[in-house]
Amino acid sequence: MAEYRCTVCNYVYSEKEEKRKFSELPEGWRCPVCNAPKSLFVKLTPRKGVKPVSNTVADVFIAQMIEWGVKYVFGIPGTSALGLVDSIRKNENIRYIQVRHEQTAAFMASAYAKLTGHIAACLTVAGPGATNLATGLYDAKLDRAPVLAITGQVERNRIGTGASQEIDQHAFFEPFSVFNMTLISPDQITNLVTAAIKHALLLGGVAHIDIPRDIQSLECDEKIKPFRDNIPNRSITTDEKYLKGAVEIINTSKRPVIIVGFGGLEAREYIVKLAEKIDAPIVTTFRGKGVVDEDHPLYMGSHGTIGSTAAAELVRDSDLLIVIGSSFSDLTQIPEKRMIQVDIDPMMIARRYPVEAGIIGRSAIVIPRILKLVKKHERVDYRERMGKLKRRWLRPLKAEADPKSTPIRPQYIISVLNRKLDEDAIITLDVGENGWWFGRNFQMKSTQRVLFSGYLGSMGFGLPAALVAQLEHPERQVACITGDGGFSMVMGDFLTAIKYDLPIKVFLFNNKNLAMIMQEQKVENYPIWQTELQDCEFAGFAEDCGGIGIKADDPLELEKVVDEALNYDEPVLVDIDTDPRRFLATD
Repeated sequence: MAEYRCTVCNYVYSEKEEKRKFSELPEGWRCPVCNAPKSLFVKLTPRKGVKPVSNTVADVFIAQMIEWGVKYVFGIPGTSALGLVDSIRKNENIRYIQVRHEQTAAFMASAYAKLTGHIAACLTVAGPGATNLATGLYDAKLDRAPVLAITGQVERNRIGTGASQEIDQHAFFEPFSVFNMTLISPDQITNLVTAAIKHALLLGGVAHIDIPRDIQSLECDEKIKPFRDNIPNRSITTDEKYLKGAVEIINTSKRPVIIVGFGGLEAREYIVKLAEKIDAPIVTTFRGKGVVDEDHPLYMGSHGTIGSTAAAELVRDSDLLIVIGSSFSDLTQIPEKRMIQVDIDPMMIARRYPVEAGIIGRSAIVIPRILKLVKKHERVDYRERMGKLKRRWLRPLKAEADPKSTPIRPQYIISVLNRKLDEDAIITLDVGENGWWFGRNFQMKSTQRVLFSGYLGSMGFGLPAALVAQLEHPERQVACITGDGGFSMVMGDFLTAIKYDLPIKVFLFNNKNLAMIMQEQKVENYPIWQTELQDCEFAGFAEDCGGIGIKADDPLELEKVVDEALNYDEPVLVDIDTDPRRFLATD
């Protein structure tokens, strides 16, 4: 019988103890400890239990990872990690995914954490393999995604001698790790692996273990440590006194606005109910996009650099901001106002400005409690204003999506994808104008998910994220929205989609430019220079890899092309000719 971990509070549902399979629980079932939805649970223990396939260090290491729920290891085999790779080969309870570049491996591990709230691993050799992980691991660090990074190392007696591929990996990983250790002795294994995963999950970030080549094949008799009883529950909430103080502030406000970040995902249903009860508009951060159905009458769009005019005006004129699970990124541009803030991380409270009520706790616990205490309000004039502002914002979005202009306008590409993608699609974004247009123009459903590189803002994230999303959810539609700049950084890993039969759909905005940088040069009065990109026959490349490649250059045929792409049950790349100029053809 299996066990399932709540990624919000760490409660473990045991099928053996509950005498009921997790899959048989109703969809509306929620965590009995922190109130998180069933969708935020991940499987921990295989039905057969976890035992090392033999008593080597490498086998015990991999078995301990499996016990704590690690399903995937992404990487490239190499000399200093061969023992670990072979242990994965021998164990049917974990899956190794070979990639074409270690940066992809790290991005996939980071994206998996963002998608599931759980941990995956990336495994590389010493030296260049380790250094190639850095960008993806920094993405995980800055977005607080739990990742386990495992690196091989030269033999213990050669460390410090200048051996081939030897670098000071402890020093290299130290700046971006929450845990960073070298395995020296077999009796360290289970303690180091559990400590590493525990640090990554509880602190949100990268845990690194360095394993010398010679130790991987040594004998080891360490017993596997169970997940249960070795990790604390995180069902954190605040005292009733502070909740009542926050509720009183809400009750006396005239023009409240609810701002929701990624941390509100676990409480999405309750946030909508709160907004409806107090008649307040909902605004999201970019990472919070999709927490609420964007066609809900109280949803006013995102705030910040890709935000809506409706959101900006309502936030500017508000007398209270209720901020839930937001990290106050400079791109979100939340202003200094009278404020109530809810966050699991005490360091986020009053991060930018003083707050009148700072509530520490899980949004899935705090928001239902606020909902019960707050008074119902009917703000007829406020509702009417919201409706007018939202309609005023949506009109130009519709006008911009010209279905006849060539090259095909990015706004029109987004409008077509908005209509065609499944209501539970997982959408992965690259950094660049493609992501800007998505954030501004795509109207998400709360059943959809979006993954992107947040604080690091790294190009090249979209394709690896799509690979891992399709790997984890083979039954769901996965669409990667990318540009020719971002895709070309990792395009070799389109072959990974072919190798593992991952039917991702890549929609490539091909404007033959680093268009966002070009726009920044214009805004800052620099000459346009070195942003033009050499064109590539991307559709032909996809075909050469063994996938489906489709060229789209006629706006009148775009809907047909998107339908065709989505109907294939294999990897597809749609190379779409578009315009790097931002709004009008006369720009």
